[in-house]
Amino acid sequence: MINGNTWFEKFLARSDRLFVLTFVGLIVLGTILLALPIAGTHGSIGILNALFTSTSAVCVTGLTVVDTTHDLTRFGQVVVLGLIQLGGLGIMTFAALATQLFMGRISLRSQQSIGDTFYQGMAATKIRRDLGRIVLITVITEAVGAVVLFPAFAEPAAHCDTPAFHATFHSISAFCNAGFALQTDSLISFAAHPVMMPTIMALIILGGLGHGVMLESVSRLWRAVRARKQKTLKWSLNTRIVVLTSIALIIVGTITLAPLHGITSDHSLGQTCVNALFQSVTTRTAGFNSIDLTTLPMTAVLIMCVLMFIGGSPGSCAGGAKTTTIVTWFAQLYAWLRGRKDVTLFGRRLAPNTVAKAAVIIGLGVIWIASGTMLLTLFEQGNKDMSIESLFFEQISAFGTVGLSLGITPELTPASEFWIILSMFVGRVGPLTFAVVIYESDTIAVRYPEESIMVG
Repeated sequence: MINGNTWFEKFLARSDRLFVLTFVGLIVLGTILLALPIAGTHGSIGILNALFTSTSAVCVTGLTVVDTTHDLTRFGQVVVLGLIQLGGLGIMTFAALATQLFMGRISLRSQQSIGDTFYQGMAATKIRRDLGRIVLITVITEAVGAVVLFPAFAEPAAHCDTPAFHATFHSISAFCNAGFALQTDSLISFAAHPVMMPTIMALIILGGLGHGVMLESVSRLWRAVRARKQKTLKWSLNTRIVVLTSIALIIVGTITLAPLHGITSDHSLGQTCVNALFQSVTTRTAGFNSIDLTTLPMTAVLIMCVLMFIGGSPGSCAGGAKTTTIVTWFAQLYAWLRGRKDVTLFGRRLAPNTVAKAAVIIGLGVIWIASGTMLLTLFEQGNKDMSIESLFFEQISAFGTVGLSLGITPELTPASEFWIILSMFVGRVGPLTFAVVIYESDTIAVRYPEESIMVG
């Protein structure tokens, strides 16, 4: 039985600190395992490379400084897979489940703390039941994905000696939006495969919707089936925003990318549409690629940067500013331009705290990316092959935990690698959470006099 006097309860009361520290602990553990000689095909891959790979896996990013296929042994690949799974679900899920199974009932205070992390303050009283369902849905989805992918890897053209492991690895990597692949060219060799591409896209989309959205969808659809009659499903505001925004971003991304060179060249109309659709899906969070990104024009690179910054949805495996954050910010902008005091969406008024949090997250994200790009240009000033657009792309990809690159990741200096590691970590835990952990809250009882200044 956990009570308010135990050290675990006191530690769990600050969910932001627990969230950050558990990710740090998992990264350290992964670094130790990947630095072992048995993890590399040619001995130890080195501490820095192990730290980079571990952070990328735990933060489900996909950026790599070593070739997962040729530089890591099966042991190393299994370690990466385990880190992806734990990082995708969130290590706090397992901590809470272990608490429930081995240490008794979780208190209301701890439920609220974990609920703030996973559900943005919602459904905290249902945390015990929902955490188990999250794991169950994840395992079932990944298992189905692996079964569907198995024939593709079993084909002679795939040249794969372990199709079952490859199918499982890519299913988990796709659902967790990690972007790690066991092919040096990612999924370029499977770009025209009729099963591989749709399955990977479906797994990416489901993993990027968020645990809360998936739980609500499964629960409501199950109740509708059990009722044995047609009735209108009343979805929550969060789910409606997430689903509609995700669909809109996929469509807009596909339409804007499809006509561009690099997507269309040497491809039929059907393959061009598949390439554009796949890159629109994977760019927002996953990090797989079905085309050579270095051949893309600057317009395509900028479009992908915008999609990477937006990212997936809250409570999911994805990074970025998040879909609901962007929608809230635009709703606030619309309300301000129309002279309205309240910010509304779909006939519902948003809490002022939510609106303010969205603005802060976007502001912190922009500052981090701008500062990071300048630091990368400073660290790489001796390398004339590093263009500012490739460094900017790398920075946004790391912050959005996307994992796409214009081919410069293995060539980064140690200083740049450390910064990318920190960017992946901040992007995964969230810039606001990271800032709150670093800076203690300071409540001021004094209210200062108001005075206007000129802005704009």
